[in-house]
Amino acid sequence: MTTQHPFRPTLDLEAVHNHVRTALRYRTPAAVWTAIADIPLLLAELERTATLIANVRTDFANLLAAARATLAANDEGELDPLYYLRDEVAAHDSAAASTERSTR
Repeated sequence: MTTQHPFRPTLDLEAVHNHVRTALRYRTPAAVWTAIADIPLLLAELERTATLIANVRTDFANLLAAARATLAANDEGELDPLYYLRDEVAAHDSAAASTERSTR
């Protein structure tokens, strides 16, 4: 699935850094547990980032395949070699529009 939204972290990374620094500096149980409590959030962010990267790689691979198909079609003298690119762009636009509607 394609996303139109730029990558933005869903958690405050500076706060996470501060929690770790505080835990290392003071070594109190509360400070350590606060830093440890950030681990599930970091793992969720890592999973979300991996999903975004996979989506971008898929989009790139599809666009590259369409470009190669267009070049091959042009070399073979097909009447409408740009069909492959138009088809991929249309698929990308409709997926982006559907993603945008679902996030509202």
